[in-house]
Amino acid sequence: MSEPTPQSPETSTAELPFVAPFRTLAPTEPLGWVLKGWADFKAAPAVSLEAGGLIVLLSLAITALGWNYGSYWIEIALLSGFVFVAPVLAVVYYAVAWQLEQGRAPNIGVCLLKARSAFGNLMVLALVLMIVFLLWGRSATVLHIFFPLEGHPSLEELLPFLTIGSVIGTLFVMITFACTAFSIPMLMDRRIDAVTAVVTSINAVLRNKPAMAVWAGLIVAAVAIGFLTAMIGLAVTMPVIGYATWHGYRATIDASAYPPNDG
Repeated sequence: MSEPTPQSPETSTAELPFVAPFRTLAPTEPLGWVLKGWADFKAAPAVSLEAGGLIVLLSLAITALGWNYGSYWIEIALLSGFVFVAPVLAVVYYAVAWQLEQGRAPNIGVCLLKARSAFGNLMVLALVLMIVFLLWGRSATVLHIFFPLEGHPSLEELLPFLTIGSVIGTLFVMITFACTAFSIPMLMDRRIDAVTAVVTSINAVLRNKPAMAVWAGLIVAAVAIGFLTAMIGLAVTMPVIGYATWHGYRATIDASAYPPNDG
């Protein structure tokens, strides 16, 4: 895809498209994004591990809160809720990938500047994600009416509770995935509003279902590796997925009609 063409500052908002065009993806293309993400990780290991370490510390803190002040159910809920806010935290990875794309040596200061330039719209999106998380939490509470009253229920008795809970949880995660797949890197890359970015992301996801299913599976695998390694693996898998998301945005969305976000 060709590089975006910068627009003049005088470009009227009314002249900009409400939804950015997208490219139709082959189902296996997300695998290429991951390979590019791994290449970015190797090109900037220090910055990647610093940002990845933050994710590890947050994950361990959430686990400690659930373990010490609640139960494993609370721990699972908090870690699941992390799915809804992690995309916003990943903006640092997008900024690193952008710097590498420009041929620059990655710098955390530049990452913070890029994040600050899109701060308003990112906070709007973060608020929306938090609302989704709260709705998910509320629905999880209501689901307890399906929980068996017996002290030690069998798996068969738990099946309705687990099935309905999984279906509802998956629905909320799918909504979050569609909204954030391309919107956050787009907000960092271009001077647009959160609504345009989210609608663009949803449109591209819905019209590339096979590729997006593969991409979602790769994200789940990366998170699973982190959990299986007591969160330590997230220091590597999250930066790689973050960089891969940037390359996925570049390969999928044509945002050249919008003014660049120069930070």
